[in-house]
Amino acid sequence: MAKNIKKKKRLRLKISKITILIFLLDLLVVDGLILINNDNFKAFWIPTAMTTMKHKYLAYTLYDEDTVNKVMSENYIEKVNEDVNLDDIVIGGDKKRKITSKFEKELFTQDEGNSVYKTIRINESKYKGWLIGIYDPADVELAVSSKLGKAGQSVNTLVKNNKGLVGINGGGFEDLDGWGNGSIPYGAIIKDGKLIWNHSGGSGGLIGFTKDHKMYLTSKSPAEAIKDGMDEAVDFGPFLIVNGKVSKIHGDGGWGTAPRSVIAQRKDGVVLFLIIEGRLPGYSTGATMNDVIEILLRYKAYNAANLDGGASSTMSVEGKLWNRPSAGAEYGGRTVSNAWIVTNKNNKPAKAPIKNNYK
Repeated sequence: MAKNIKKKKRLRLKISKITILIFLLDLLVVDGLILINNDNFKAFWIPTAMTTMKHKYLAYTLYDEDTVNKVMSENYIEKVNEDVNLDDIVIGGDKKRKITSKFEKELFTQDEGNSVYKTIRINESKYKGWLIGIYDPADVELAVSSKLGKAGQSVNTLVKNNKGLVGINGGGFEDLDGWGNGSIPYGAIIKDGKLIWNHSGGSGGLIGFTKDHKMYLTSKSPAEAIKDGMDEAVDFGPFLIVNGKVSKIHGDGGWGTAPRSVIAQRKDGVVLFLIIEGRLPGYSTGATMNDVIEILLRYKAYNAANLDGGASSTMSVEGKLWNRPSAGAEYGGRTVSNAWIVTNKNNKPAKAPIKNNYK
């Protein structure tokens, strides 16, 4: 009799556990269905998946082709439809500069013993990253892989090989199935006023600097850009800020939430390198185009353009990998075709900052 009572109790307990488990599974299914049918989730999930190289299938795992196409058509960028006005950039006007915000104060409070650049931590609730302000735009130049056409090189290597101090990745490259090694850059590369590479696949336009170190963004052909004075450039985009005017981002612009690399210039000539870390759960999810525009406006960017992002987003400081890339950290970051680097042409004091330790 006692044994039968114990068996019944164990059976009831087992049934109750199964019932609870089924209830929880049903709850997860219901919540999942609610979530995937949520417009905000669709607008996050689909563009984020579609802007990756290897994981576009994730968009189609949850949604049909019509839904994917509809969401992508609602997320786009309305670019500023005007040419960069180079006359607006006045380099060397330091004496006339007025500090108008805590962000500018942060930018122009130099690190001890370093008058070349300033490292600034970006620490938001959903994403983290680094901004570097380069005081003299003449110190900014394009570094290109010495194995162009055969293999890329890490940003660290490109900085070291060109006697640089810091650097970020530049334009995109063929990345079939996410295994590209940076050997075949997309679009055009201009170096020292000459077209040294031209390949299909370029998007957005030419991003670079003129011979007098003013940032130039243009959709013109490489030949026309060189005629206009373009000295160094890569092919990517989109352009985010032109002549102080911001591109209008519909939804998330179709670029999702991801690691970002951005280059910009202020009206006083100061150049900004921005890296946003992403695809790192529990640490940094990544940023949208609107997120990076907001950061750039804090520091008064006047012209700005998006560079290759995702796993390629890499920042090097004094020969060290400075950010957490979403892939390749164990071997110093992904190999890329080119990088924007900072040299020290006038041998100004440039003491390296303390190691960041990802704090």
